[in-house]
Amino acid sequence: MTDFCRVRPATAQDISAIAQIYAWHVLHGIATFEETVPDREQMLERFVHITTQGYPYIVAEKDGEIIGYAYASSFRPRVAYRYTVENAIYLRHDLGRMGAGSLLLAELIRLCEAGPWRQMIAVIGNSANTASIGVHRKAGFEMIGTLPATGFKHGQWVDTVLMQRPLSGGAQTLPDNISTAAPSHTD
Repeated sequence: MTDFCRVRPATAQDISAIAQIYAWHVLHGIATFEETVPDREQMLERFVHITTQGYPYIVAEKDGEIIGYAYASSFRPRVAYRYTVENAIYLRHDLGRMGAGSLLLAELIRLCEAGPWRQMIAVIGNSANTASIGVHRKAGFEMIGTLPATGFKHGQWVDTVLMQRPLSGGAQTLPDNISTAAPSHTD
């Protein structure tokens, strides 16, 4: 698939296709712990919220059809987390294991490394989600831990897997516009 799949920035015109992809995962999958399908307007609000904060939001398309999407967003809301992003990747349910997820993740990492961020966290639903775990591992993510039975969906307990990857030197570099010099004091 990667020979005829292209990745590009998402636009508001892509939201219907994105919402359709996500709806399948909400209704049938356990990669997301969301249980009520958000409508198109909710998905558009999420897209606008993410992109107006400067985070990347991208889609993969094949023959002009959206087959997957990915984005980065704030890992947690407190200000000290401002250099850490969480990633999300969703593919059309019938097109997994064909390379689109790897393409989306590689581009998302590239875009985040061009920004101020220094860590990327993958919060993966389901410890048996070997496809997502494998795509992240291949992209340089390390397993940080598993939170057992933190979700309950479709009549079963579901684990949360945490994986992490440094961006732009990670903890070995300070974010841009940060000084290590001691503050100057005038007497």
